[in-house]
Amino acid sequence: MSPASRRVLGRQPLGILFAAPYAIFLAAIFAYPLGLAVWISFHDYFFAAPGATVPRPFVGFENYATVLKDPDVRQSFLHVAEFLVINVPLTVVLALVLATALNSVTRFKTFLRVSYYVPYVTASVALVAVWLFLFSKGGMVNQILGPLAPSPSWLVNSALAMPIIALFVTWKQLGFFILLYLAALQNVSKDLYESASVDGAGRVKSFMNVTVPGVRSATTLVVILATITGANLFTEPYLLTNGGGPDGASTSPVFVMYQKGIEQGNPDTASAIGVILVICVLAISLVNRKILERD
Repeated sequence: MSPASRRVLGRQPLGILFAAPYAIFLAAIFAYPLGLAVWISFHDYFFAAPGATVPRPFVGFENYATVLKDPDVRQSFLHVAEFLVINVPLTVVLALVLATALNSVTRFKTFLRVSYYVPYVTASVALVAVWLFLFSKGGMVNQILGPLAPSPSWLVNSALAMPIIALFVTWKQLGFFILLYLAALQNVSKDLYESASVDGAGRVKSFMNVTVPGVRSATTLVVILATITGANLFTEPYLLTNGGGPDGASTSPVFVMYQKGIEQGNPDTASAIGVILVICVLAISLVNRKILERD
């Protein structure tokens, strides 16, 4: 193989053959739709009958200006920021603590791990029914709290609706992130824990000085995945608060995209929202990676 071919194909060209199906899948499912969304966002685009040829003139940043002036769009980004501030730290802390506990148990290990993973693979509609049973006006939580229950109730309270949704998503997704941390904990040497014990470190100090640094790369992955999941929030507010209620207090950018693109027939402005959301998520993910992976 020539040096030029080696630079293009790498040392193991057969690897490209094995990776090609997934690369094609990514291009078809993610890259092409994203490129199309960017193109639509710069044009006066609207839906037309199949086969119809209609003019879709280039409008530059007009759609972006319209989106940035829209108070509903700005509010949706603030709502998802509130969601991420609650969801991401809570997910990291709970997933790491529970994974550490599960990694140390000896009895019922498989049962406990499966129990935490079940909500993640269960349909959101079924889980929403449980959450509504708990947090509706006449739900179990309000019955337990009695006069201490909030009024209006949790999911119809503009101040509490998004925090409750953040708790729901944290609970639902927790099993997946626990598995990521469990995998990372297998690479933390037991000798480090023994050395810490010899130095007089208790469980808390061993956790902070050995476990947390030892799974730093997994923490970076968890933070990025949790951020991406939260930024794409749609199903939970749609089902839990009857479409972003009360009075739009739990809308998300993806939900507003659905409203503008599908319900109102403005895919150009919806695409502009999507492009802005992608840029924001990339920026947040890069900042998180720099902070978490620094020495």
